[in-house]
Amino acid sequence: MTAAESTLGVSARGAGASKAPEPLADADATTLTRNERLDRLPFNRAHRKLLVASGIGWAFDAMDVGLVSFVVAAIAADPHFNLGAVQKSWVLSIGFIGMAVGAALGGWFADRWGRKTVFTATMVVFGVANGAMAFSWTLAMLLAARFVIGLGLGAELPVASTLVSEFSPTKQRGRMTVLLESFWAVGWIVAAAIGYFVIPNTGDWGWRWALLIGALPLLYAIVARRQLPESVRFLEAQGRDEEAERSVRYFEAASGVKPVASAKAVKLPKIRTRELFGRKYIGVTVAIWATWFFVNFSYYGAFTWMPSLLADQFGSLTKSFGYTLAISLAQLPGYFLAAWLVERWGRRRTLSVFLAVSAVAAFLFSQSVNVPQVLGFGMLLSASNLGAWGVLYAVTPEIYPTRLRGAASGAAAACGRVAAIIAPLLVPWFLTMSGGNKSVAFIVFAVAFVLACIAALFLPEKTGATLDD
Repeated sequence: MTAAESTLGVSARGAGASKAPEPLADADATTLTRNERLDRLPFNRAHRKLLVASGIGWAFDAMDVGLVSFVVAAIAADPHFNLGAVQKSWVLSIGFIGMAVGAALGGWFADRWGRKTVFTATMVVFGVANGAMAFSWTLAMLLAARFVIGLGLGAELPVASTLVSEFSPTKQRGRMTVLLESFWAVGWIVAAAIGYFVIPNTGDWGWRWALLIGALPLLYAIVARRQLPESVRFLEAQGRDEEAERSVRYFEAASGVKPVASAKAVKLPKIRTRELFGRKYIGVTVAIWATWFFVNFSYYGAFTWMPSLLADQFGSLTKSFGYTLAISLAQLPGYFLAAWLVERWGRRRTLSVFLAVSAVAAFLFSQSVNVPQVLGFGMLLSASNLGAWGVLYAVTPEIYPTRLRGAASGAAAACGRVAAIIAPLLVPWFLTMSGGNKSVAFIVFAVAFVLACIAALFLPEKTGATLDD
């Protein structure tokens, strides 16, 4: 049994062997839409396949984001580049500019071309660009390749979370989305392992080999294209009812549920993204954008600079990579705790508590002066911050209707990426203010977590509610 399955309370054998729910009576069947048929299902092997297939793509995304923090530290020590603090911040931030553009465009395209299509296309984009960055010989080439990588990375995340959310049973939707986000920890841990084992031990080409490993999503895009289903809600919106019906029946068969006739799908109104700022959604939009902004500011400011900051504090790049690897391992228990609590406490309470703990951990990390303190407070920050990320990805697709879901999720992510651009650029300034140590930077990140926590308190609570079509 995998950790994800254990958290969901379903074993691999149990998904297929559990007693099938009783089929609905014909009188009830005519009142059910396809999406209601999906919502009533228990977690089954089809859900598990969707979660793992999407999660592997998510892990590749995380691996790529994590790799750049190690690669930048190694490039800075490469005599051919010899990057200073400001130039390192350029390489970090240019990727987040790409992610901001990619997040906005990816969600918009997903509402028009399909979740599955955009998801697989993004992996091709950032896989090719990783190969291009590996063979870069000038700072300009590094920046250009990193921008394109960011386009693919930014587009993938909101699309994947939307796809998983739309297929998840109502009672497991928050948990499944948090578990999808838990694959981020897997990717980041792999990135830290590559940073620790590959970069220091493969000579001058160490960071280039790391980036070539980051090109593997090119191959996985072929697998994902075959394994992932297209969103039923999207197919119905496009009038592709036969495909939508086949997809629903596949998930019903995995649960042993007898297919029933669906009520006629209602054609969705035309997408008008300006609705995000209309009277109905303006409060929700402001709250979710503010939460995304401050979480991104703190997370990317802290973790993209962490290998470099710890190398400066302890005088060893290799030790820094090892400490960062240990801190990254704490992400997994953070995700699993959030996945367990999100259906018990609810979205808003779980998110706000994890953000409050993140604020405390960031402040304590700012004052850490020795290895036990760095590891202890760093692991607490890693667990609480990434647990909050998981819940945030669960919340965002739930609070908007189907016709806006992809675009709205992408727009919120794009707002967050703006903060991810700004934070790495400000870290050199924070270092100057504190005489070269990390204290000021992490105090600022703690304040940002507090602001994110306040914004999260204004989000609507959707635990146990069906998605709005």
